[in-house]
Amino acid sequence: MMPQARIAGPMPWVIAIMIALTVMATGAGLALNNIASNARAEIAGGVTVQVVEGAPAARERQARRAVTFLTGRGDVASVRRVPDEELAVLLEPWLGPAATNSEAVPTPALIDVRLSGPVTARRLQDLRAELVREVPAARLDAQAGWLAPVFDAIRSLQYLAIGLIVLLAFTSIAAVWLAARSALGSNRETIDVIHHLGGTDGQIARIFQRSIGMDAALGGAAGLALGTGAIFVLGQQFTGLGSGLVAGGALHWQDWLAIAAVPVIGVALAVLTARYTVIGALRRMP
Repeated sequence: MMPQARIAGPMPWVIAIMIALTVMATGAGLALNNIASNARAEIAGGVTVQVVEGAPAARERQARRAVTFLTGRGDVASVRRVPDEELAVLLEPWLGPAATNSEAVPTPALIDVRLSGPVTARRLQDLRAELVREVPAARLDAQAGWLAPVFDAIRSLQYLAIGLIVLLAFTSIAAVWLAARSALGSNRETIDVIHHLGGTDGQIARIFQRSIGMDAALGGAAGLALGTGAIFVLGQQFTGLGSGLVAGGALHWQDWLAIAAVPVIGVALAVLTARYTVIGALRRMP
């Protein structure tokens, strides 16, 4: 009978750390995916019209003309003139009290427009040309264009999370491989006795994979608890920011299922790695 030291050895704690980091990376990747998906859905078909005019009276007159022109179009789903008070609140953190004084710091009139159907480059170009003919001071931009750098940054962070998950998976496999090789070396005499008694390589491998499987299960449970605890703490911190973009990253039930699958996959990888490592080493033994 081969000795099977589990909790006393380092393997459960190594796996717990790896699983915890993988759970956190998975949660971050899923949250980023939710943020990007919600943001794209929210700004789909959205364009912003700015009326850039220094004289307040002329700016107001052209803004009303722009609203009338856009409201009368059949391809426009909704038109909303952003109130000057709301615009001042948005600008106050950067401009200070001057944001409320349109004469001190002229600000453009802002109109939020929602188009029906997809916003293509040709469609924007045609609408921009027609709008400028009616309102010379108008500037039209797709909202998706403003957030393109944000989406690029989110995509880069998602790739980073995927890379971290893959790296942690390979690190866990390497740790199990080293543990299995070490256990084989320390139990070499016992293995020889089992062979002489008629034991097969498959039976010996099952003993090792059962032992490492128990270690991986214990470490996986601990890692899942640590990882989900960290996700909850970080989630509370980000919720406190009060940002609508961050709020869109809340994890859904299917995301939690994916996170719960991390330790299961980790245990399966550990067991398979232990089995193939032991069988491969036993076949090379004289």
